[in-house]
Amino acid sequence: MIFGFTGHPIKIIIPFAAPLQTKIGKVPEYLIRIIILLYNLVLYNFNQKFNPPMKKPAFCGMTLKEVEYHFRGRGVKQDHIIKAVTSFYRKGVHDFSLMSYIPKSLKRDLENEFWPGLTLPVRSEESVDGSSKHLFIFEEGTMSEAVAIPDDGRMTVCVSSQSGCRMGCPFCLTGRSGFSGNLSAGQIINQVLSVPGPNKTDHVVFMGMGEPLDNPDEVLKACEILTSGWGLAISPRNITVSTVGITPTIKRFLDESDCNLTLSLYSPFADERKAVVPAEKNYPAEEIVEMMRNFPLKRKRRLSVAYVMINGINDSARHLERLITLLRTTSIRVNLLPYHKVPGDINEPSPPDTMAYFKHALVTSGVSASVRRSRGADISAACGLLASGLRPLTFNG
Repeated sequence: MIFGFTGHPIKIIIPFAAPLQTKIGKVPEYLIRIIILLYNLVLYNFNQKFNPPMKKPAFCGMTLKEVEYHFRGRGVKQDHIIKAVTSFYRKGVHDFSLMSYIPKSLKRDLENEFWPGLTLPVRSEESVDGSSKHLFIFEEGTMSEAVAIPDDGRMTVCVSSQSGCRMGCPFCLTGRSGFSGNLSAGQIINQVLSVPGPNKTDHVVFMGMGEPLDNPDEVLKACEILTSGWGLAISPRNITVSTVGITPTIKRFLDESDCNLTLSLYSPFADERKAVVPAEKNYPAEEIVEMMRNFPLKRKRRLSVAYVMINGINDSARHLERLITLLRTTSIRVNLLPYHKVPGDINEPSPPDTMAYFKHALVTSGVSASVRRSRGADISAACGLLASGLRPLTFNG
């Protein structure tokens, strides 16, 4: 066990020792220890530049109200606090000393009392389709992945809300990998701010690792930062939170946020869904659809169903008929997605013509529907495949 990028012990593989032993014969133990010490010094210097003194709170993830409360009674003008928060989120000025139009005294206080809270990805992979996957290790050692998806001048970031997931859905690789903890709002926003890309992020989807509504406080706080004028100022209609369905927090999300919501359905039949989506036992999808049907929507807010199509499993005529019956009298949109195989899986995605037929039948029956194009499957960045961040890291020498 050695110290990783965040100054905390994490399980990684030293790339030096084994190659040295095989290439130049047996290496003395003291030399191996010196090499490992030097390796740790490099990581330590990285930590000092990019990671926090642990006594300082992270600025990333704080709301305007929280920063105002921090400086209460200290004679700091509200206008200056708004400028500082806006500079950090909207203008991307993460060095407090470089912020404009705020007093030097406030810059000094910000530097002394906060660290920026930004962590760079430690590993990135690029897909042939232009999307990219990025692994983050946060200060307590938790790991998560985010996906950047550029598309015709638009930039979508798919963020994780948890390290792993405790929903236990067997068709999802993240769910198979266990649960390591919730991410904070700052760690969620960090993914948006820190992934590289050709364009400024203007769309965010909570469809990475974890069940967002199993971490409602931090997800709602992240949505506030993403959509507020002092935050990233992304339109709520460009932010979508995906859920397998946790009824109490769905109600809370609908009431407290203006962002979009999508329900991951799998099957319109309760017995089939219960077999692979454990949440169905306590929170039936049919009841959630009824809640979505009756919720008064604001203009341009979208509620949808994600339907992952698996050949011979949920793409039959009876599935289509039941799906139409369930959704016909609602404004809920259906997004049809191809299934992505996980290791050891014998299932296959539905053929393209079957997916096209489903879309046609839904639309002609009065249900809005579309077939979604998959991105990043070759680097395990597509829906249900994010999990490599939970495995031991191997740095190749």
